Amino acid sequence: MSEPLRIALAGLGTVGGGVIRLLEANAGLIARRGGRPITISAISARNRSKDRGVDLSAYAWEDDMVILGERPDVDVVVELVGGADGPALALARTTFEAGKALVTANKAMVAHHGIELATKAEAAKVAFKFEAAVAGGIPVIKALKEGAAANSIDRVYGILNGTCNYILSTMEDTGRDFADVLSEAQAKGYAESDPTFDIDGIDAAHKLAILSSIAFGTAIDFGPVAATGIRRVLAADIAQADALGYYIRLIGMAETELDADGQRRLFQRVHPMLVHRDHPLAHVDGATNAVVAEGNFVGRLLFQGAGAGDGPTASAVVADLIDIARGDIGAPFSIPAAELEKAAPASSGHRTGKAYLRFTVADRPGVLAEITAAMRDAGVSIESLIQKGRALIGSTEAVLVAMVTHEGPESAITEALRLLEGSPSFAAPPLVMHILED
Repeated sequence: MSEPLRIALAGLGTVGGGVIRLLEANAGLIARRGGRPITISAISARNRSKDRGVDLSAYAWEDDMVILGERPDVDVVVELVGGADGPALALARTTFEAGKALVTANKAMVAHHGIELATKAEAAKVAFKFEAAVAGGIPVIKALKEGAAANSIDRVYGILNGTCNYILSTMEDTGRDFADVLSEAQAKGYAESDPTFDIDGIDAAHKLAILSSIAFGTAIDFGPVAATGIRRVLAADIAQADALGYYIRLIGMAETELDADGQRRLFQRVHPMLVHRDHPLAHVDGATNAVVAEGNFVGRLLFQGAGAGDGPTASAVVADLIDIARGDIGAPFSIPAAELEKAAPASSGHRTGKAYLRFTVADRPGVLAEITAAMRDAGVSIESLIQKGRALIGSTEAVLVAMVTHEGPESAITEALRLLEGSPSFAAPPLVMHILED
């Protein structure tokens, strides 16, 4: 058997500990599948004295994690620190400049700096792998780069954040409101003490930007990803969606399209959507992730599994290490960084479909007529309209009015909301959730 693949591990949190346990538990299997053993030479974390439930005494310790990338006894650095910039990015740059490979679970860093890092990796002729950055243990990046490589991917979308999916499906099962379920998710460890990145859709947007680049061969472009989270979804919305035959899920969706000049544009959006109960994503619940890719020859592919946690994420990290042990380098985004197409952002205005709109309004005559008049003037056709119950917004009691539109352009809904903007009838801004039928 060949010489071991020697790794350095930066970050010893949940995933870092999982990587150590997996390498120890499955050492023989990993060596056979990779063609050589994978061993740990050095480690680094913020707190050296913290008890992590694993024996670290056999590994060299570096207080400055950036030094890991320069150590002569290291072939691959595994970065599990997180953060788009700071020490993680410094370590990644140092690693490639030293001619070593990098494996990371850091979706923010890849989304913001992926092209720069891919360029450095390609110049150094070393691997840059990040399977664990998207959907935890689901091997969706490998599937798109390899299994579906012969296909032109038309669309990629899915449930990319387990925290949001846990909250929405628990609201669905219990009838409880968002704030109550969020507190429970934090108590159980499904949500961070500061859950902003999760519940505002930023985490899912990072993952979507990575998937878009790999699926479409476009330069990763996080900036234009339109992200809306779930914090404004009410239990009443969940109940109304269920009555209409839908479940609410936070969906990241990306697809390319040609504009009037024949130029390819990239649409990327993270948004709570009503998903028809016959769609496979409708029944993905709990902290599970799922990704759908639609290829021109293979058709619809569904990837589903645990999107986070020490075991699933460590599994993805070590799978990348096994690929490197086998000698697999390849272009990080499937196509060399210099050849990735720079697709301009696509506007959502001309997109057509049905939508769910919920208005929180004052309980007084004429409000419903005001809403329907704005819809009429904007050219929005209403399929159904329900005035249902009351909600307490601050100290004000308000009425909930929900409607589902017929299929039409999104620009018409935008215009209707513009006509209603500033109306004293509204106790809160309207909520729009587009509908995913198939």
